[in-house]
Amino acid sequence: MPVVREKRENSLWLTEEQTEGLRLSLKVDDVVFRRRSEYQEILIVDTPEYGRVLVLDGAVQITERDEFCYSEMMAHVPLCAHPCPRRVLIAGGGDGAILREVLKHPEVERCVLLDIDREVVEASKLYMPWASARLEDPRADVKNVDAMEFIRRTDERFDAAIIDSTDPVDFAAGFFQAPFYSDVKGVLNEGGIVATLTESPFCDGALMRQAVSEMRSVFRNARVYWGAVPTYPSGMWTYCAASDSADPSVPLRTVHDARYYTEAVHRAAFVLPKFLAECFA
Repeated sequence: MPVVREKRENSLWLTEEQTEGLRLSLKVDDVVFRRRSEYQEILIVDTPEYGRVLVLDGAVQITERDEFCYSEMMAHVPLCAHPCPRRVLIAGGGDGAILREVLKHPEVERCVLLDIDREVVEASKLYMPWASARLEDPRADVKNVDAMEFIRRTDERFDAAIIDSTDPVDFAAGFFQAPFYSDVKGVLNEGGIVATLTESPFCDGALMRQAVSEMRSVFRNARVYWGAVPTYPSGMWTYCAASDSADPSVPLRTVHDARYYTEAVHRAAFVLPKFLAECFA
């Protein structure tokens, strides 16, 4: 749980306990929104260093300054590795930042975003327009439902799926397990691709290895890639993209309105540092 407290000359600080031995502290100019929803603690603050920040149950989700690093790599890697992604599914991501990136692809005709917590979506619309601006786009279908349940039951099929879960606790724990990945595989069209976050190799290496192992038990071709996200634990973040037929490491198209993602970055992200590659040997 984050701590917003007085510290040094009556200034407010937000402290996220990223591990038992690691904390991230951000000076706070203003507490914009704070509410306990049915599912989690929602906190939005303004900071001088990273702008507006969304925190859920104590974990920084996105910041105005660096969210593009994460959102672009989650969206553009799977979509650019697909020849023509017309239908896209996002599980989580109620702030709308990944949806914003997905809709930069003109090929996308429909994007279904599943976030169980309506209050996250509504707070994002009110207080984070830089992330949420495309939530009302006619190509977007935002559903406040249990993503795992929807995916198990839906008859819809998608060309790409993006799993943007919160940390693997409580209702989000299943997002990192093989039964869920198998359900996702079941809603993908032939040649479909899924991308998911797999945490930090420094701060949560065991979960990272487990998630990748479970993804590989479901898909023929599951590839780890990585990038920088300064406010996430350690600043080094990993992802896994998987398909039964496509090679997620090969970009087939590009997107031009991006600040982090390029075709060269796409390819390079799959070149793992030696210590990281050894985690999956």
